[in-house]
Amino acid sequence: MTRVRVLMSLAAVAVGVGLWMALTAPPDALQGEYSKLLGIHPPSMWLAFLAFGVTALGSIMWLIKKTDRWDRLASASVEIGVVFTAIGLFTGMVWGQAVWGTPWDWRDPRLMSTAVMFFVYLGYIALRNAIDDPTVRARRSAILGAVAVVQVPLVYFSVNLFRTLHQTQSIRPDGSTMPDEMLMAMLVNMVAFTILYIALMAARLEVARVEADRAPEAVLAGEAVVPPRLNEVEDV
Repeated sequence: MTRVRVLMSLAAVAVGVGLWMALTAPPDALQGEYSKLLGIHPPSMWLAFLAFGVTALGSIMWLIKKTDRWDRLASASVEIGVVFTAIGLFTGMVWGQAVWGTPWDWRDPRLMSTAVMFFVYLGYIALRNAIDDPTVRARRSAILGAVAVVQVPLVYFSVNLFRTLHQTQSIRPDGSTMPDEMLMAMLVNMVAFTILYIALMAARLEVARVEADRAPEAVLAGEAVVPPRLNEVEDV
């Protein structure tokens, strides 16, 4: 638990510094103060992509190794990814309302693909909760976790493949389209959110380990039923 507390403290400092840089960065000429959401929205989606990538890694490794620690890694990471996808969707809707005049447009490929990804991984969590047998749960979750990750590059590159409301990538091989102050604030927050992810993963895996240690051994149906002895049966 000492390691978890240290990581949480480090994450709190990093996120605090990153948000301070985002709030003190000069506002965009067109978007005004809403441009400061760059300190939350892109880092939240980056953390979600990272989390779902780790879920895929844990899923693939479970299919190869069949060890519980890989299943716990995949499960812990997907929970964090879903939370930060929700944060990314919410901040994106706030930003969209201010800049586009609407919080949501199903014709936008980035919005639609992100929503689909969110609900697929909610389905992953529902799948895990619906299956009692740990081996069956791990196997089915691993298959879904390994396949569902194909959505991550689709969401990321959707703004380049289809042009609607979202602009194309701000950071490209030939440079960035953002002012240096805004770019630095976003990059610092991405690093800070990565540290936060590591801290949250450490805490969630510790909880999962404790839960696994305390879980009672599975009892097959009927094992607790003992037939009565003949000498205990009263004559009628």
